[in-house]
Amino acid sequence: MERLGRKAAEGVHPHGPGSEQAYRRWGLTEPLARPPLHPADSLALSPQAGGRGLPRIVDHVPTRDRVVFLTYDDGAEQDPRFVDMVRDLRLPVSMFLTDSIAGPGYGHFARLHRLGAGIQNHTLDHRALAGLPYAGQRAEICGQQDRLRSRLGAHPRLFRPPYASFDTTTLRAAARCGISTVVLWRAAMTPTDLVFTHGEHHLRPGDIILVGPDETTGPSLRERTARVLRWVQQRGLTVGRLEDYLR
Repeated sequence: MERLGRKAAEGVHPHGPGSEQAYRRWGLTEPLARPPLHPADSLALSPQAGGRGLPRIVDHVPTRDRVVFLTYDDGAEQDPRFVDMVRDLRLPVSMFLTDSIAGPGYGHFARLHRLGAGIQNHTLDHRALAGLPYAGQRAEICGQQDRLRSRLGAHPRLFRPPYASFDTTTLRAAARCGISTVVLWRAAMTPTDLVFTHGEHHLRPGDIILVGPDETTGPSLRERTARVLRWVQQRGLTVGRLEDYLR
């Protein structure tokens, strides 16, 4: 499915008249540069300090490519025009889905998946995992693995714990469920700005960006995405496919 996702992303062509002007339709002033066809670096998965065989934890991908990565959590916002935006811009995105939130609208994410979007794990019920017993954590993670496999044909290798709440038990459970990498973020989109968890307060190659769910009546998902893309372009960067770099 990962190979099919990459092929789908490479084969998507913008629809409608004047496809070279599609970027203007989505609030950009110049076309979004294509990411490298073959990533310069892909992160070698090595044992995490917590123990051999546990998933690696990343919020940034070491790469020479001038790419950043767009990630989206939960699955609450299911705007059909966001699908159009992803299609028109050939935009690589990774969706970390929670069943109790995204579940009624899996058809929306099936459409994104057909366009090459990565479908990844964000638990069944969006519980804070740190401190929960192993059986409960495994049920949350493995249960969502099963749900995404049955509903979308996806086989997630990446996992984002809700609220970034996790412990060594989470890593053990995630490994048992087939997860290779726990994905956090270095930059997050608020309704008005980008905030950074550490380091330089500007985007740099390899940054993982969380375009988080909006719990206000602020800008739509499309508008927030376009705003991030303008900041990405101002830094001379473009958007890569996270799954191609975390192998």
